[in-house]
Amino acid sequence: MRAFLKRKNIVFSFKRYAIDAFGAMAQGLFCSLLIGTIIKTLGQQLGIAFLTDIGSYAMAVSGPAMAIAIGYALQAPPMVLFSLAAVGWSANAEGGAGGPLAVLIIAIVAAEFGKAVSKETKVDILVTPAVTILIGVALAKWIAPPIGSAASAFGLMIDSATKLQPFWMGIAVSVLVGIALTLPISSAAICSVLGLTGLAGGAAVAGCCAQMVGFAVMSFKENRWGGLVSQGLGTSMLQMPNIVRNPKIWIAPTLASAITGPIATCIFKLEMNGAPINSGMGTCGLCGPIGVWTGWLAPSADAAAKGAAALAPTATDWLGLALICIVLPAILSALFGAVERKLGWIGENDLKLN
Repeated sequence: MRAFLKRKNIVFSFKRYAIDAFGAMAQGLFCSLLIGTIIKTLGQQLGIAFLTDIGSYAMAVSGPAMAIAIGYALQAPPMVLFSLAAVGWSANAEGGAGGPLAVLIIAIVAAEFGKAVSKETKVDILVTPAVTILIGVALAKWIAPPIGSAASAFGLMIDSATKLQPFWMGIAVSVLVGIALTLPISSAAICSVLGLTGLAGGAAVAGCCAQMVGFAVMSFKENRWGGLVSQGLGTSMLQMPNIVRNPKIWIAPTLASAITGPIATCIFKLEMNGAPINSGMGTCGLCGPIGVWTGWLAPSADAAAKGAAALAPTATDWLGLALICIVLPAILSALFGAVERKLGWIGENDLKLN
């Protein structure tokens, strides 16, 4: 059995399923639902029907995009990879609000079964897609609805708890999602799986922005403009090798997120009512702030289900967005970073990117 699994490249590991597949799923969401939402919103606001249609088409294929991305991460052969389109569509549709989590679980199972039978018969062109699709769609009909309900309920619990305890939950959500963004896991996928929108989504945006902007600013001495852009608009995950060597460098942006989170929930009442994936994107391509903006103009289906409605943003809303996403993370992280350098907790080149 071990020899068979090795020959089929079927590896049961936390890294392959919880990191590689999970991260790929987020990329699939980004390339369909997220970018589609942005294009559709631009089309609606500019009155360009062509852009609105393009965005709608991109959003409609989020299930297949996620499943194919997962299959790619699992190194599935072509016949399996292409068959996952049907699996992703069915799992996302049957999973409802918790569709992304259903797609993740079901696409992994379907892909591994497809890999197991791939090229084992003389009629591979029939067997491989049939096994992949039959197992995937059958699972979607069977377990996707309860998976979706469970994920939706947990996300709703977080949202309700944040409304009841905006200060403490603002800190908790901001810090935890921000930490997830810097770790080699996908905060975007986590937020999408949980359907994290509303006030909790706003706290998540605050935490992610604090990590990305924080590391970009406090490491400017070592990395200059290239580091500012790669971390501020790319990902703070670039600092993970340095964090492993000196975990104390993580204190400054994490403290910043613990401050901006409750400011977002208690003072500015910042809600992220765009696509849930935006909640975990931070300033990566400015997707976090853009998600807040699209949520103001046209709430996503997840947010609308929780009672969100379109609104005309005021000057206070824009001020809060700028302070939470950019200004406060930059100032606080720079201040805390300077204190850490003074104490000797951050040494020369501890924040230098390779």
